[in-house]
Amino acid sequence: MLKKMERIIQPPNMAYPRLEAFFTMKTFDHHPKAMLKEMFPSVTNVYMPVQRHTDRVIILEENGGPEVADAVLTQKREVFIGICVADCVPVLLFDRRKIVAGAVHAGWRGTAAQILRKTIQAMFENYQSLPDDIMIALGPSIKGCCYEVDSEVRDALYGVAGDGSSSGQKHGKYFVDLPSVNTLQAVSLGVPQKNIWVSDECTYCNHDKYHSYRYHKDHAGRQGGFIRIR
Repeated sequence: MLKKMERIIQPPNMAYPRLEAFFTMKTFDHHPKAMLKEMFPSVTNVYMPVQRHTDRVIILEENGGPEVADAVLTQKREVFIGICVADCVPVLLFDRRKIVAGAVHAGWRGTAAQILRKTIQAMFENYQSLPDDIMIALGPSIKGCCYEVDSEVRDALYGVAGDGSSSGQKHGKYFVDLPSVNTLQAVSLGVPQKNIWVSDECTYCNHDKYHSYRYHKDHAGRQGGFIRIR
């Protein structure tokens, strides 16, 4: 059996004493929440929203049942918050001064609806976060090399991608890099580029290592992104 540290990716910009933050790999076929509890047997508090490709951000203050949303923010300690993905972009956020953690599921619909931008704005409004204090990590996801889209999706993302550098054409087909679009949204709000870490792994290219809905279709499992304040 693989050791715990061989099952996860820890973004280097999230290495803080009071924080645990990581993305899981395709080590098991079961749900990432079950994987989390297997890796951390003592964990009892885990919150994962009901993901529906929305732009809704939950502010988690009290323990409660899962709600429909695709982003969660909290200052609660000893609670893992997380999301599931299989090609979509998993995003973790941390305000190193206000001690706020966040997890975001950014598929193309959420990205087009500016879910990450709205999550950062929620940090500004609810916690008085400052852009310079926000650290952001984007985990493995499908990238521009493999994410072929139709003109409708391309146009929806082009409208929130600034200069359009996140999209292109190959052999008359449209391709979009979702991590780049999300990075542009964060930078547009003043988050320094140096505060943002982006995985260089494409889930489609590395379908032996990650679940990819584009590659595995309905047989795809899920990997997760999790963060906890200690």
